[in-house]
Amino acid sequence: MSAAMHDGTGAAEPAATDLPARGSSFYLGMRILPPHQREAMYAVYAFCREVDDIADGAGDRGLRLARLMAWRQAIQGLYRGQPDPKTRLLEEPVRVFGLLEADFQAVIDGMMMDVERDIRAPDRATFDLYCDRVAVAVGLLSVRIFELPSEAGQTLSHHLGRALQITNILRDLDEDLAMGRLYLPRESLAAAGIATDDATAILAHPALDGLCRGLAREAAAHFAAADAIMNAQPRRKVRAPRLMAAAYRSVLDRLLRRGWVAPRERVRVNRRALLWAVLRYGIG
Repeated sequence: MSAAMHDGTGAAEPAATDLPARGSSFYLGMRILPPHQREAMYAVYAFCREVDDIADGAGDRGLRLARLMAWRQAIQGLYRGQPDPKTRLLEEPVRVFGLLEADFQAVIDGMMMDVERDIRAPDRATFDLYCDRVAVAVGLLSVRIFELPSEAGQTLSHHLGRALQITNILRDLDEDLAMGRLYLPRESLAAAGIATDDATAILAHPALDGLCRGLAREAAAHFAAADAIMNAQPRRKVRAPRLMAAAYRSVLDRLLRRGWVAPRERVRVNRRALLWAVLRYGIG
């Protein structure tokens, strides 16, 4: 459930080799980039969507693991001068922007966590590792394309990646349950007095709303830290991450207004807010 791949706009899901869905927050966020950066981000998007679709697929676990291993080997080949048709779109971005193999492999590691077993109430260390792999690693690839300084880029990836992923988790509780998953940390459940291991019962528990509001505050703190980092960078280098942050922060705000008491209405990116963010950050 990679943050970068699920933007919640309701747009049709694209195939891995297609452009992001028109009107999605990712599509609009990347359209404001110069062409060489935009095409590089689309290539990273295609990779992430492909492995994310494998992880979220309904097929045999063994087959899905084998497909992810094929991607792992293709990425290894890309960095060893052994090109594979899977990685053709990534060749130029890797060369031009110095994208790191470790970040691609971390994304695959995160997808494998979803396939090896359905994640249900992970301990905090596992929760943090999952966020690092499926969201922060995507950010580390992206900030190299945005050409941010190394230290600022790494710190921004940590905070914005966590903010986006926690928002995703809080938004997708019911959809994840349908796939047999529950990403809420075990320690947060215990602190809220939720002792059951039954995911369905957890999502119907009266303490769920308070638990989720606590995680929402954590996401908001990460958004604030990301904003501080972006405020210190040249405007042109942070236009795309600012737009993504604005789109997801609007989702978090709407989740807080809605709450987490069942039944929960699906929350999507507000298109009006998204278009305003495009005008605000996409010019200048």
